[in-house]
Amino acid sequence: MIFKRLPCSGLRKYLLLSLLLFQLAPKAIWASELPVLAEPAKRIVALAPHLVEVIYEVGAGDRLVAAVDYSNYPEAAKVLPRVGGYTGVSVEAVVRLNPDLILAWKSGNSEKHLKQLEALGFQVYYSEPKKLEDIATLMEDVSRLTASKAGAVKVAKFREELAQLKRLYKSQDKVSVFYQVWNQPLQSLNGQSIVSDVIDLCGGRNVFHNAKSIAPKLSVETVLRKNPDVIVASGMGEERPEWLDEWKQWPSLSAVKNNHLFFVPPDLIQRHSPRLLEGASILCEQLSFVRQQKAKK
Repeated sequence: MIFKRLPCSGLRKYLLLSLLLFQLAPKAIWASELPVLAEPAKRIVALAPHLVEVIYEVGAGDRLVAAVDYSNYPEAAKVLPRVGGYTGVSVEAVVRLNPDLILAWKSGNSEKHLKQLEALGFQVYYSEPKKLEDIATLMEDVSRLTASKAGAVKVAKFREELAQLKRLYKSQDKVSVFYQVWNQPLQSLNGQSIVSDVIDLCGGRNVFHNAKSIAPKLSVETVLRKNPDVIVASGMGEERPEWLDEWKQWPSLSAVKNNHLFFVPPDLIQRHSPRLLEGASILCEQLSFVRQQKAKK
């Protein structure tokens, strides 16, 4: 299944749901609450795309027997059997596969379906990363559950790359950022989102950090009043959305006047997987460019 060819309506719903639900769940289940397995997991069903990516990243991709819709990375994930999507999971399909471990998304999967699977005796691990560091913790947990020897190396690499980005950008002058999730309705994300954590990492300032809603719906006038240095678009695929250029109707807007209209592929900045550091690196470089431009004036 190729990301760019998916139906726009379904993909848009999935992206928005991902952004919303990741922030709404209660306490995450981490190492102290790992399922107790008789032996390392050999048959795994992953119920979220970010979990699929993590399993492959720590070297246990050969244990996966099924995934869900939009599990499009790495290439091998595209051919895995599907047991559901953002609207729900087929309990019957999971049961037929008889996994010894189910990796679930606490806020994104149906609580009813997860309880049914637990009642049937399946071991379920719940994922709920809210910050970049939580991704490293998730990788550690999956490594433990699969006894993956490669996992420790991957976790250390992730943490070192994260630390390096922090060292590079923590003392930089702040750049005000408007992160645009969508254009109709016009939406952003507040400070509770992992995207905002990435903006902070890069020395940016989310202009809607204090919005009451997690994914506030906005008016153009509200954005104009904030007058951000940068507008970063999301979109639905790997290509820059055409609607980003609609801001050129307001040439007095700082981001437009200085041609600071940027794009980061949503898979690299909105999906809670190790690749999020790729998205962070892109955004950090964009904000660094803006600082350099400011310094020349």
